[in-house]
Amino acid sequence: MPKRIIKRYLPDPQKIRDHKHLRLFGQLLHEPNLWHLNRRSVSGSFSVGLFITFIPVPFHMILAAAAAIIWRVNLPLSVTLVWINNPVTMPPFFYFAYKLGARILGTSLNEKITFDLSFQWIIDQLTVIWQPFLLGCLVLGTASAVLGNVMVRLLWRLHVVRYLKRKRLKRRQGASS
Repeated sequence: MPKRIIKRYLPDPQKIRDHKHLRLFGQLLHEPNLWHLNRRSVSGSFSVGLFITFIPVPFHMILAAAAAIIWRVNLPLSVTLVWINNPVTMPPFFYFAYKLGARILGTSLNEKITFDLSFQWIIDQLTVIWQPFLLGCLVLGTASAVLGNVMVRLLWRLHVVRYLKRKRLKRRQGASS
């Protein structure tokens, strides 16, 4: 069952409740729906986690936790999924978002960007590319959230159908012996 696979990798709810950054949610973390593993909760947490992944801010985990609380989906899974976007994957994700946004807006790519690791460089470049960048992030976040939700629901359904077929087959074999 998908539940067993997911539960194996998720942290203990008490650990999450005691996490120093998530304590700000207080009693909201005691909502039972935040800890359930069912098709709706898991697919919803994929939507939340994958959408938040493409928001260009440094505090993804807190945003994912807040969104999971608002939509009452599995909190640990939502928070875990934002780590798809990490320091290694962030540059290609955000460059692709910029390219996609520029293509949608019909603007040319700014090929004259020279990289300098400083806060001033980030501010200077964002004033030039912010519109296509944010549009690309929004489109990628929405598309990945919808695709993730649909895929989880389909895979969950497929697993349940296979499980029920095996169960019926075993019952028939037991009745015929």
